[in-house]
Amino acid sequence: MNTMQVILIALFIYLGAIGSIVGNTIGWYCLGRPLIAAFVVGLIMGDMSTAMLVGIPLQIAYLANVTPGGAVAWDLSYATYIGTAMAIALKGTVGDEAALIGLAFTGAGVGGVVGGTMWNVHYALDVFVNRWANKVAASGNTKKMWMPNVIGGQAIGFLCRFIPAIIVLSAIRVAGAAGGIAIPDWFVTGISAFGSMMAALGMGIILSFLVKKGVHWAIFLGGFVLVTYFGLSTMAVAVIATIVAVISYFVMSGSTIEEAA
Repeated sequence: MNTMQVILIALFIYLGAIGSIVGNTIGWYCLGRPLIAAFVVGLIMGDMSTAMLVGIPLQIAYLANVTPGGAVAWDLSYATYIGTAMAIALKGTVGDEAALIGLAFTGAGVGGVVGGTMWNVHYALDVFVNRWANKVAASGNTKKMWMPNVIGGQAIGFLCRFIPAIIVLSAIRVAGAAGGIAIPDWFVTGISAFGSMMAALGMGIILSFLVKKGVHWAIFLGGFVLVTYFGLSTMAVAVIATIVAVISYFVMSGSTIEEAA
């Protein structure tokens, strides 16, 4: 990982934040999503296969991540950019894919905590921006209303995300340039298990929201069997599920009409 790659990844960490200059739709809800973040890092570092290998488990693990009221305890955007970069930069220190995914989750753990911490710092510093905005509003000068947000808010947001990202990514770069770090076997085993667990936990949280009736478990297990034992792709399972859903809808609609008659 060279200096330009460090700068570009740090820039996207800023752009993928809530309230970045590109807006929440493009920023937090697009560039901030784990799979998109992994794709961007893979493109920057020239290793798309590794990026997608770790990006998909990261996406699954963080599917249920929400920010109620803007509260960010865990910054999944920061986590994925750092985790994917760490996996690509240090992939030579691990021997298999499971350990590589675990390494990505280790980096994501660091990134998520740093991002969450800096988000709270950002909130605290916004007090000064709010006072500036109040003064502009009280003066009645509408032509200057953009200044607190664009100049003050974006400057604070940029510094709170870009600078820490540069520091963390530079540390990863140094470790990669030194030929990696000596990771003990017990730690490799641990991060492999942790990586598998996090993906399973993310799926479990999603199922807790989706499964409302007993029949929903049967539908989930049916899809699991089609993928695991019949080797069907996700697209094939989606097509089958659509066909079954359409048939079920018309059968249930017909039954309802007959009962009403």
